[in-house]
Amino acid sequence: MEQFEIVVVGGGMVGAAVAIGFAKQGRSVAVVEKFEPKPFHLSQPMDLRVSAISPHSIALLEELGAWDDIAAMRICPYARLETWEAESCRLRFNADTLGAEQLGYIVENRVIQLGLWAQFFHYENLTVIDSDGLANITLGEEGNTLNLESGRQLHASLVIGADGANSKVRQAAGIGVTAWDYRQECMLINVETELPQQDITWQWFTPSGPRSFLPLCGHQGSLVWYDAPKRIKQLKAMTFKQLENEIQHCFPAELGPIRVLEHGSFPLTRRHAQQYSKHRCVLVGDAAHTINPLAGQGVNLGFKDVSALLQLTGNNSSIDPVLRRYEVHRRPDNLLMQTGMDVFYKGFSNTLSPVQVARNAMLKLAEHSGPIKTQILRYAMGLK
Repeated sequence: MEQFEIVVVGGGMVGAAVAIGFAKQGRSVAVVEKFEPKPFHLSQPMDLRVSAISPHSIALLEELGAWDDIAAMRICPYARLETWEAESCRLRFNADTLGAEQLGYIVENRVIQLGLWAQFFHYENLTVIDSDGLANITLGEEGNTLNLESGRQLHASLVIGADGANSKVRQAAGIGVTAWDYRQECMLINVETELPQQDITWQWFTPSGPRSFLPLCGHQGSLVWYDAPKRIKQLKAMTFKQLENEIQHCFPAELGPIRVLEHGSFPLTRRHAQQYSKHRCVLVGDAAHTINPLAGQGVNLGFKDVSALLQLTGNNSSIDPVLRRYEVHRRPDNLLMQTGMDVFYKGFSNTLSPVQVARNAMLKLAEHSGPIKTQILRYAMGLK
């Protein structure tokens, strides 16, 4: 049986980041990931899964040595953000408000993952176990035994579940979740735009759900279309030409002419683990919490989990005493963001005329709120 201080299950963005962080602390670490990320080449089409990376997340990626590798592949900066329902009541945010060059970057998830994986090879105390997955965990008093699908066995003082919303680590530790379905789906559509690369991401609220634009490199963008599952199924069944016509009809005119390149969809659900650690297992990222992707904060919350866990364990040879402090530190922030997105999402789903008038008045008031608006922007960027 192979012995490690820490085994990270899940080598995605958040799992890779926490593994590197613990390796930097000098701990023996193993990463278990069934699917190694496909190598990058500039000629490859943009992936559908992208994230809006905040300055806080960039700082973590820089600390882990990954940001330069990520930036050398493909990133798209954005300096402006707008959201509205009625055209006359737009809420606008601009990096200039904070004296910054950009609010963040839109980056393909795989590119972030590859940038982190490139750092693995700098640490002799970090072992990557790819093309293998977790079968189950035998829990013990002094540590846990991870039984992999190949039959390989790993013993760890601490198991980190970074294995996504349907986390096997969470299930093995006996940690329950609070969850519900939004009864909507999110369709992602990569498009080629007639307009050149833009520096703005925007979101328009409609009675059937939000429609968003995220800028990508060159004449490209990512469209996000929220709607009922029946409507999304109908859209996915269309030819690209039919979908292009539907987009032109259903998105704001400022999108301009587009050509559909690729699309996919996923259901919207919310989950929050009832505790973040149990039986020497600790959860990070989507294993601990999933959030409505309305503001693109999912991976940023995951990276905040990583920062907190690494900071709390940095000066401790023993990790056990800090696990409870980790949950106390992170749960309120994750819950606040989840609840805030739900209030925003559900508030704009209400079609009653008085409610529509009230929320547009609030957007208009927020647009001219000065310091309050700046503080909201700082929080969204992960700044204090």
